[in-house]
Amino acid sequence: MIAATRRGAVGAWWRSAVAYQIYPRSFCDSDGDGIGDLRGITSKLDHLQDLGVQVVWLSPVYASPQDDNGYDISDYRAIAPEYGTLADFDEMLAAMHARGMRLVMDLVVNHSSDEHVWFRQARSSRDNPFHDHYIWRDPKPDGAPPNNWEAAFNGSVWEWNEPTGEYYLHMFSRRQPDLNWESPALRQEVWALMRFWLDRGVDGFRMDVINMISKPWEADGRLPDAPVVRPGFLQPGFAMSCNGPRLMEFLREMRREVLDHYDTLTVGEAPMATVRQGREITDPRTGALDMLFQFEHMDLDSIPGDPRGKWALKPLHLPDLKRTMQRWQDALHGCGWNSLYLSNHDQPRPVSRFGCDEPAHRVGSARMLAIWLHAHQGTPYIYQGEEIGLPNTPFASIEDCRDIETLNMHRIAIGERGEDPAEVMAAIRAKGRDNARTPMPWSGTGPHAGFTRGTPWIDLHPHWREIHVERDRADPHGVFAMYRRLIALRRVHPVLAEGRCEGWALDHSRLAILSRSLGDELWLVACNFGGDTETFDLPEELALRAGTGWRWLAEPMALSHPAGAPDAHARLQGARLAPWEGRMLRLCRVPSS
Repeated sequence: MIAATRRGAVGAWWRSAVAYQIYPRSFCDSDGDGIGDLRGITSKLDHLQDLGVQVVWLSPVYASPQDDNGYDISDYRAIAPEYGTLADFDEMLAAMHARGMRLVMDLVVNHSSDEHVWFRQARSSRDNPFHDHYIWRDPKPDGAPPNNWEAAFNGSVWEWNEPTGEYYLHMFSRRQPDLNWESPALRQEVWALMRFWLDRGVDGFRMDVINMISKPWEADGRLPDAPVVRPGFLQPGFAMSCNGPRLMEFLREMRREVLDHYDTLTVGEAPMATVRQGREITDPRTGALDMLFQFEHMDLDSIPGDPRGKWALKPLHLPDLKRTMQRWQDALHGCGWNSLYLSNHDQPRPVSRFGCDEPAHRVGSARMLAIWLHAHQGTPYIYQGEEIGLPNTPFASIEDCRDIETLNMHRIAIGERGEDPAEVMAAIRAKGRDNARTPMPWSGTGPHAGFTRGTPWIDLHPHWREIHVERDRADPHGVFAMYRRLIALRRVHPVLAEGRCEGWALDHSRLAILSRSLGDELWLVACNFGGDTETFDLPEELALRAGTGWRWLAEPMALSHPAGAPDAHARLQGARLAPWEGRMLRLCRVPSS
């Protein structure tokens, strides 16, 4: 059992912290090759310090052929040349620590690159000592792949390897073979590479698709076929590869062998995780990781069972979003910990997805979304560009895109399934991962917004001259100012870290109302997720807590529409919220007049 004192259930430093994700390829380029790099990151750390974040999550900078932008690693102990050197990394890490920030590295150990020395050895012979580091299966009697799973990036999850006469498993690209965690030797390799970075001064890990490391093997050594939802095609196998029977065993071994010997922050990416699994993974007494990224709230705008998968779009239904968030809040309160996020390198921009990216409402709705997310209990994560309300990019054609998932989907949807090209591009503009990967616009001057003096690896957002860091930071009512305010509030007011989160009026189609309570302190958050003015009252059950002879007054702590701010102490009955307005209020109980 993991000691509760080691995990620091209450009062752990990361419970009041806010993290910031850097996608290094698109953050800042220091040498003019059009690709962001480590020295570019170091040059912009004052921006993060001014924002107030305490944790930086750095997406992979390891050596890689870049088939999946660094999530295909060929050497876990080396830096990709386009990003710099280990000396550059050490300089960046020292600069972060000097500013009071901790660094969380991406740990990608469900799979490696097919160019990793392990795999080059493994594929050469069934007798090679590294062969067991990966997952191999013989073909069916007719030579077909072992099962009917489709990979996350389309095509079969099985790739033929001629030298051994076997198929190897890859849940993503064929150039990302899955590692075999059933092998004790493989696990020892993983523990060693983790120690390499922790000994170098890294403060923890974000663990890529970590709940896929245990596969659902049947008694005869097979992986079962997926249910047929698309007759005549490969079937989605992603869900079947998550949360396997030995997952907690492997994670607890990781904690015992490595993590318990360091002061770390650990967050596991856990697609398809349930609240029960969330509690099991993050319980401070018996779990293995500090927090996880779950995806329920990010999958609500897809259509379950639709053969188009995540690309099948439906409008956001706010009651579903509120109920999903509240279910996780209730389930983990007191026995686990949430990660709070609305975007990352795999997701479209939140102001376009959950808010309104029209010019009249972009800033206001981005500020409102910040208030709403940071009002929940958990550790908030800000993805680069989110702090200035950067919206999705209106890609003109598939030639503007770079992401392997997007390119493969476009090819198969049009070439094999005969889907309408216009509808396919509409889905890409709404949900494609490249939306999050356009370069960071630092200024409104050319030629490339201060990101690079060369040619960017992918085009910037076309409105970078209007939406950029320099302009937003100068605006006291900009998106950056809101995030800075919310981060500062979380540091000063324990109720925002430790207080219980309750959702109210969960059936309302446009209003989201939350309360946070800790001891005698009570805060209220009210957000309008629509384009019309809405009226709200203090929820009746909450108002009854005041008792007879008392009334509630509201002290504004954070407002998405400063021009419409209520009085320093305002009544809560009949309050009117403008379109896309959000308010975070500290409630005070005073005698009725």
